[in-house]
This record gives sequence, C-alpha cells and structure tokens, in this order.
Amino acid sequence: MLLPERVKHRKQFRGRMRGKAYRGSMISFGDFGIKALEPHRITSRQIEACRLIITRAVSKTGKYWIRIFPDKPVTKKPSETRMGSGKGDLERWEAIVKPGRIMFEFNGVDEARAQKVTRLISAKLPLKVRLQTREEQEAI
Repeated sequence: MLLPERVKHRKQFRGRMRGKAYRGSMISFGDFGIKALEPHRITSRQIEACRLIITRAVSKTGKYWIRIFPDKPVTKKPSETRMGSGKGDLERWEAIVKPGRIMFEFNGVDEARAQKVTRLISAKLPLKVRLQTREEQEAI
C-alpha cells in the first residue's frame, strides 16, 4: 500500500474539495487514462485494488502509471470514547481527487481491453470514472 515516508504534520484538517482539477487533468504518459468525474477521497487500499486490476491487464504487453498519491492523513477516535482529550489516532491515508483528474494511465492494450479495465476499476472506486484516450484529448 502507498503511504508517505515522512510528513511535516502528523494530523491535518479535513479541508474541502471544491473546484475542478486543472493540474493532472491531461494524459501525459500512456495511451489511455482513467478520469474522475466527481470529487472524492480515495484511500490507499482502493488505489492498491485498482493497481492490481491494471497490473493483471497490462503486465505482459504494456506499462501503467499511478498519478495519485495518498498524502492526507485521516484520524479516528476509538468507539465509545468520551468527547475531548484531543484528536484521534491516525487510521489511514487518502488522496483527494477532484473532477477531471487523471488517476491512472496505461498503454499496451487495445481499446476493448481498456474499456474492460475501466469497468473493473469503477467497481472498486467510490466515484464515477470514465476512460479517456490520448486521441480524445488531442481533439479537444
């Protein structure tokens, strides 16, 4: 699973997920990209599940790139704990994804296979995604 080696602050505020992604919204490395259509927090476990799907699909024929990284710590207090006594302990790491962000890229497969990979990944993620090709991007 992905997690940062060191961070400046162990605990962060939740923040807001307003606006669209302008950085990371273009396909840079592969022929196909999986694009987020709505804002959401993606956990490191979900990223790992998607990585396994992509690895199975393109391992022999192509290459893949993960364009998101879970760098936001999420804390949680134990259940049945009284109010107060500070912020909870670190539970997991999440990546903040805004609409338009290319989360994964890959190449070395045909378009039908890429559609199948996108469908499998959409089942693992809590947000709507779509397949974007480099040709679609250049046409815009």
